[in-house]
Amino acid sequence: MSNMISVSQFNNYVHNIFLAEELLQNIQIYGEVSGLSFSGGNLYFSIKDEGAVLNCVKFGYANGYVPKEGEMILARGSPNYYVKGGRFSFNVAKIEPYGQGLLYKQFLELKAKLESAGMFDASKKKPLPEVIKRVGVVSSETGAVIQDIIDITGRRNPMLDIVLYPAKVQGIGAEVTIIAGIEALEQTDVDVIIIARGGGSAEDLSTFNDEKLAYAIFNAKKPIISAVGHETDFTIADFVADLRAPTPSAAAELVAIDLVSLRQSLQTNVNRLLRTSETYFEKCKTHLVALSQYICSNAEIYLNQKVKQIYDVYSKMQMEVILNFQKKEHNFSLLVNKLEATNPIKILKMGYSQTMLNDKVINSIKDVAVEDEIKVKVSDGVLDCKVIDKSEE
Repeated sequence: MSNMISVSQFNNYVHNIFLAEELLQNIQIYGEVSGLSFSGGNLYFSIKDEGAVLNCVKFGYANGYVPKEGEMILARGSPNYYVKGGRFSFNVAKIEPYGQGLLYKQFLELKAKLESAGMFDASKKKPLPEVIKRVGVVSSETGAVIQDIIDITGRRNPMLDIVLYPAKVQGIGAEVTIIAGIEALEQTDVDVIIIARGGGSAEDLSTFNDEKLAYAIFNAKKPIISAVGHETDFTIADFVADLRAPTPSAAAELVAIDLVSLRQSLQTNVNRLLRTSETYFEKCKTHLVALSQYICSNAEIYLNQKVKQIYDVYSKMQMEVILNFQKKEHNFSLLVNKLEATNPIKILKMGYSQTMLNDKVINSIKDVAVEDEIKVKVSDGVLDCKVIDKSEE
C-alpha cells in the first residue's frame, strides 16, 4: 500500500507546503485580539473577525508592541505548521495597532444607546433588601463560581438559601439561557438575583453585552447583582444591573451577612454598653449621695430657721398676750377703783344712809307723806322709821 505514510511524514509534508508558498510568507493579517496570554516570554493570542479565528504566537514579545484584549491589530508574519505537535499557527514577527476591535466597538455603541435611554441611571437602581434570606444565582452549574458562592455564603451565613438556575455563560445562545434564568427566578421567593461567571477573554464575556439581556436585567422586579469576570472587566450587564460586584466572591459577601462578625460586633457593643451603664450608675450613685448630703444639710438649716421663726412668733405672741393682759388688768383696776368710789356701802360708812319706801329709793321729801313707814339703810343695818313731819328747805 504505497499511500500509507506516518504521522511525522504527513506533518512534515504540510509544514513544507506552508514554507514553499511564497505568497503566504511575511504577510499582514488584521483582526481583533482575543484570548491574550503570556508564557515564557512569548505572547499567545488569536485574531478574529466575524467569520473565522486564527491562532497566533509571537516569540520574544518584550521588544515589540503588546496589544490589548479586544483591540484590532495588524499582524505581520508567516504561517507555520508545528510538526511535532501537529498544530497550525501564525507566527507573528510584528504587531501594529489597527483601530478599535469589532467587539469593543459594538460594546461602546450599545453602551451609548442604553445610557441615552436612561438604563444606567442611579435613580432607577433597586436597593438590596435589608434582610436577605434566599439568593437566586444564574450561572454555570459546574466550575468554581457557584462553589465559591456556596462556600462564602455558607461560611458567613449558614441560614442563607442559594437557588441555582443552571445557565450557559458563554457561547452561542448563552444570553437566552441567562434571560430564562432571570425570568424563572423572578417567579420564586428569592430576595435578590446574582448573575455570575468567572473571568475570560472579551469574546468569552461578550454574552453579557447582549442588548436583550440588558433589557431583561433592567425590567426585572427583583434586585440584580452583576458579578461577571474580574475586577477590571466591565460588561453592559454591569452598567444595567442594580449593583455591580467586582467578582462572584464579592457578590456572595454582599448578600451574606457575616454572622460571626455580627455576633462579635454585638458582643463588643453589649460589653461597651455594660461598661457605660456601670460608669453611669456610679456617677448617679455619687451624685445621689452628694445630693442626699446636700438635702440633709440644707434641711437641718431650713428646719432650724423655721423653728426659730416659730419661736420668734411664739415669743411675740406671748409678749403681746402679757402686754394685753397687763393692759386689761390696768383697765380692770381703774374700773374697780371707779366702782369702789361709787360703792353705796362705802358711802354709807361715811355717814350717809339710804331711805326707801316700799323698796323704792327716796330721793326727795316729796316722795313721802306723813305717817309713811320708811326704811333707812345705814352702814351696819336698816332702821324702820315713820314720817311724823316733813318740811322743805
